[in-house]
Amino acid sequence: MDYNTGRGPLQMREYGRHMQKMVDYILTIEDRAQRQRNAESIVELMAFFNPQLKTIEDYKQKLWDHLFVMSNFQLDVDSPYPKPSPETYKARPEPLPYPKHRIKYNHLGKNLEQLIKKAMDETDPEKKSGFAHTIAHYMKLAYSTWHKELVHDDAIRQELDAITNGELTFTNTPFVRHRAQPFRDEDSYVQPKRNKFKRNRGGGGGGNRNGGGGGNKNRGKQFGSKKRY
Repeated sequence: MDYNTGRGPLQMREYGRHMQKMVDYILTIEDRAQRQRNAESIVELMAFFNPQLKTIEDYKQKLWDHLFVMSNFQLDVDSPYPKPSPETYKARPEPLPYPKHRIKYNHLGKNLEQLIKKAMDETDPEKKSGFAHTIAHYMKLAYSTWHKELVHDDAIRQELDAITNGELTFTNTPFVRHRAQPFRDEDSYVQPKRNKFKRNRGGGGGGNRNGGGGGNKNRGKQFGSKKRY
């Protein structure tokens, strides 16, 4: 019996044992032209068994890279793409720099802080006033989104004055359309009653259990028939 414990390791498990055996076989072929043809056939077979890779840009290059990885980078064939090396293929990318800037006003977010900073650096009074009106509108909109009541303009004005030390002021009242109840309260929600079918217990149509139509089980009572026990 041939068990997995006695077999070689799978370089890429998603392709399975049979594909790994094909790659191991072409490593033993001495004729380079025949080895090249078999390598191209294996790449086509890999694309057939993994059609989802076709949605990736340059998916054929990825398939050729997988072929070299499955051969442990020992396959000597001509690839239409640069041959990968173990150092470059297994190298880890550099970690992305994480922003270390601490948000001073968490309820407003980082983007609004950057917008406030840009508005304070503006030298044109007309543009600066427009910035102030836009910032106040966003603050009022954010409050109305997360609360069930509309905030007063004086509260927005006081908070904006506190953040900017009085440099940004708005004169026009920012208009925000407010919904009385933006979210449905599940506890107070009552499911509407459905109209249930009521059986007609009087006389009438066929199939009625207590009626007098055709197919009625108790229609014998109307003709004075005796019950059978």
